[in-house]
Amino acid sequence: MGNRSIKWGIVGLGNIASQFASDLLLIENAELTAVASRDFTKAEEFGGKFNALRMYNSYDLLFEDLEVEIVYIATPHNSHAELSIKALEKGKHVLCEKPMALSYQDAQRMVEASKKNNAFFMEAFWTRFIPSIQNLLQKIGNGIIGDVNYIKADFAFHGSETENKRLFDKELGGGALFDIGVYPLFLSYIVLGKPKEILAKTIKHKNDIDLQTSMILQYETAQSVLHASIVSESDMKAIISGTKGRIELNAPWFIADGYSLFINEEKEATFTFPALGKGYSHEIIECQNCILNNEIESKLWSHQNCLDLSRIVEEIKTQVKLPF
Repeated sequence: MGNRSIKWGIVGLGNIASQFASDLLLIENAELTAVASRDFTKAEEFGGKFNALRMYNSYDLLFEDLEVEIVYIATPHNSHAELSIKALEKGKHVLCEKPMALSYQDAQRMVEASKKNNAFFMEAFWTRFIPSIQNLLQKIGNGIIGDVNYIKADFAFHGSETENKRLFDKELGGGALFDIGVYPLFLSYIVLGKPKEILAKTIKHKNDIDLQTSMILQYETAQSVLHASIVSESDMKAIISGTKGRIELNAPWFIADGYSLFINEEKEATFTFPALGKGYSHEIIECQNCILNNEIESKLWSHQNCLDLSRIVEEIKTQVKLPF
């Protein structure tokens, strides 16, 4: 059983789906069974490029495909909840691109649908599964930098309204927080857990989405200073600092191929952990293992983890009055 192929379907065939599909080809027991786009030409092109067996011009048709076991949902943010729930109700397992939903309430509905239909569900937080992050969490857990009391992380780039239309589209759930702000928040959460308090400030576009958002997460004995922007760049390094030393993740940190360890201001060591392919491969392997073991959630990025992060994002969304 451990070796049988898992049959995948992909809905929403944009840039991230292409990167995902090229990693899927690297996994021996993964098969791309079907792809779906509302634009059939796009489905044909994508399917041809990644050797899909079937192409559909409707998501519903893919959900009806009896061979497809797990659906990767890579559509714009505003449709994640509805499509995930639909797929789960058809008995499909689901890997849904982040952010899983634009509201905490929707996130809860998705997890409920997974439990009710006894189908695997996970938010596609691929960074959780890349080797460098796995190793770093282990080392921090073993106390290599002492008690963590400070995290600095950002995700920022200069987007253009003409080229990155989706990013600036209010209807599609655009803006910095939901698109990329979830990454620094995720890092703070996996290292320090749920914060006691959150402070957030934003600069908005005339259509009310956030162009940049800065966040401070307050913990009992630690703080995280986080930032997301779609209007300017940053060095994209992340620092996790403790009582004995600090870890600096290579840029861009959310797909870090390694990190440096500093003890008492001295560089102790550099660790290298190249990912397989672009790095999506590691979450694909995790999904497949869970399915083969009849588990409906991952131990590394569980339903509760997904919901905790969604709740943190919801708190920020409410504070800075985003329109979703």
